[in-house]
Amino acid sequence: MGTVTLGVSLAVPEPHGSLLQERRAGFGDTAAYGIPTHVTLVPPTEVEAEAVPAIERHLAEVAAAGRPFPMRLSGTGTFRPLSPVVYVRVAAGADACTWLQKQVRDASGPIARELQFPYHPHVTIAHGIAEEAMDEAYEALKEFEASWTCTGFALYEQGPDGVWRKLRDFPFGREG
Repeated sequence: MGTVTLGVSLAVPEPHGSLLQERRAGFGDTAAYGIPTHVTLVPPTEVEAEAVPAIERHLAEVAAAGRPFPMRLSGTGTFRPLSPVVYVRVAAGADACTWLQKQVRDASGPIARELQFPYHPHVTIAHGIAEEAMDEAYEALKEFEASWTCTGFALYEQGPDGVWRKLRDFPFGREG
């Protein structure tokens, strides 16, 4: 059957998601339109295609144990020089994101994996672009604010065209 590349994330809802995606594209990040605006729980992970049903069952169990929580984005940050990323900060909801990603990546589960860097919830607004454009992104969105109630997460698959597509939503507090 082969392998697929999956990711698990919390979507940034409208109108904030589209606004940040447009801004990301405007800074010259060519990947912007292929990546829905999100907070990552599991970064791109290659798995055997036949493992997807088990992964979905695991994610449903994690979501069933979760509860809605307030999310607030506020201002910008960067991982430079370690990684060429500028992001919008998760000002509220970071602890819940950290708990969720630990549950999803649990060593006993079907999507266990080590991370390249320590987990830090954020919304990427520039990645791997010119330094001047990264500086522009950092300055342009330093006053950005958005709030909502996070009610679940989703499983995404990266297509051969590099575009991420949602496979399934996992609302909190429900099995299945």
